[in-house]
Amino acid sequence: MNESELQDIELELFVRALQRRHGYDFSEYAEASFRRRVQNLLMHFKLRNISQLTERVLHDDASIGEIVARLSVPVSEMFRDPDVFALLRTEVLPVLASYPHISVWQAGCAHGEEVYSLAILLSEAGLYDRTQIYATDISAQALAVAREGIYAARELRTWAANYLRAGGAHTLSDYFHSRYGHIKLDESLRRNVVFATHNLVSDAAFCEAQLILCRNVLIYFRQPLQHRAIGLFHDSLVRGGYLCLGTKESLSFTGHADAFTAVDARAALYRRKDYSHAA
Repeated sequence: MNESELQDIELELFVRALQRRHGYDFSEYAEASFRRRVQNLLMHFKLRNISQLTERVLHDDASIGEIVARLSVPVSEMFRDPDVFALLRTEVLPVLASYPHISVWQAGCAHGEEVYSLAILLSEAGLYDRTQIYATDISAQALAVAREGIYAARELRTWAANYLRAGGAHTLSDYFHSRYGHIKLDESLRRNVVFATHNLVSDAAFCEAQLILCRNVLIYFRQPLQHRAIGLFHDSLVRGGYLCLGTKESLSFTGHADAFTAVDARAALYRRKDYSHAA
């Protein structure tokens, strides 16, 4: 048996241990990306092989939060792909305005940058006071960062430019306080946000929503898990509700394409069919 075959066995046992011991199932994650993240874990913990990582999964509960956080790739930025947020501003929010109460689900919210971007968007449209945002992620560590709303100021220039390109009505600095090389987003942006753990692999529908965003998460899933996640989103949307994916993602190969209409395929913005609400 060569080294590659041995690593395949180790990886299989690691995934099985994580699922059976802690309930996190990574078996349908894209293999190449998942292998890279496992190798990064080995370097982070200074371990020689995957078997030593499996031992941690089985016997060191204190490490699980960090292991899951590093496997789940919590990477984002405020108003990422600003043209998408501009489209939400002009095409989606006017429709949501016709609802007396608005529910939004941000699945795979990572460190929360896009959650706060959405809160700003809704605030500037005069809709935030009647909106509930549910921000979920598999990683408790990522959610802890998101709840704090504190970020390194080094990203600020990019974020401010994104905000303006997304059609921002003011300046991004109106929404945060800066101190000691960090920014802290205004408390008002968290007022209507509920942060909660949710696993797209195993958990049921989270809420009934008019808008669901799950951006740049499906690219890390194999096709069967992509199919499951889109089915979950379909069941969670009201008729005529909107689904926004990452710009490199699509419904084309999930088996659910016929259940949605593309509002803008390049922006990966879709609408559930069977409209029942006046638009």
